[in-house]
Amino acid sequence: MNGVGADQEERMQELESRLAFQDDLIESLNGVVARQDRELSRLVRRLDELERKLAEMVEAAALSETPAGHEVPPHY
Repeated sequence: MNGVGADQEERMQELESRLAFQDDLIESLNGVVARQDRELSRLVRRLDELERKLAEMVEAAALSETPAGHEVPPHY
């Protein structure tokens, strides 16, 4: 009966060790996910800003084009 108790104690310690390792791993992974979420949010904001600037540049270029009938010939 003494051997069974020692075996159970050993198994319990192994399970506690695994649980502690899994808790540490989950906490670490949670930190990675949180960091990636912040980075993704930052990149989405940056992409939105770049898309807005590009649209403004396209609009400005379209407005600044001179109609073909009013172009000054190259020799002027």
